Amino acid sequence: MSQTLSVDLNCDMGESFGAYQLGNDEAILPFVSSVNIACGFHAGDPAVMKKTVNVALQQEVAIGAHPGLPDLGGFGRREVAVTPEEVYDMVIYQVGALAGFIKAAGGTLHHVKPHGALYNMAAVNLPLAQAIAEAIYRVNPEVFLYGLAGSALVQAGQNIGLQTANEVFADRTYQANGTLTSRRQPDALITDEQQALNQVVQMVKDNTVRVQDGSIIPIKADTICIHGDGKHAVTFARKINETLQQENIAIRAANSSRIA
Repeated sequence: MSQTLSVDLNCDMGESFGAYQLGNDEAILPFVSSVNIACGFHAGDPAVMKKTVNVALQQEVAIGAHPGLPDLGGFGRREVAVTPEEVYDMVIYQVGALAGFIKAAGGTLHHVKPHGALYNMAAVNLPLAQAIAEAIYRVNPEVFLYGLAGSALVQAGQNIGLQTANEVFADRTYQANGTLTSRRQPDALITDEQQALNQVVQMVKDNTVRVQDGSIIPIKADTICIHGDGKHAVTFARKINETLQQENIAIRAANSSRIA
């Protein structure tokens, strides 16, 4: 049977810092079609950025910048009171840094995906979303903006003329308004592997997701996020890849012919 559906499978990477090692990037790369590389504010450092770019290019996956809030101690997952102007500046700074490493290695920046609290804040705060979208557009209007499906961030990208990708999460639960359940809540993460796999298939094939109150809401899935820092990240990456293939869903980044 020919494949009629395709979806991007992305993973956050390059999250080690100095002497601290996090994740198993090289082992996950064969199972994904795009990566989001930390740019030094919430994780990563110049040496890690360079190394991660190089191994991603070797695997021919699409490379994205993963700018976050300046919060190494909290891994960028704590909200910080920032203005749109500050967000604009820090996004240009981080995207520019990673783009430099990509260019030096002979590659091309494919997308930008904000990280953690910055991502979630921009999903519901239009001025912050507009600042992120404008910063990306000014750096490179040809790249994709990855944002939470149906969010203000995706809308801001579309309004300014960026290509956008609606992102869904394999291992996170959703609220009725389409936002992710806060990590402060005990049920924010899906720990049952089969439940997570079922959720992915439902989102891609049916364009719906079951939320915390039990109802089912529509959702658009252009790209699926998996986390590289999880305890069983490599195993889960392989299983989600296998599940998508079994469901006759091709795994490829937007504008890419490579199938993971």
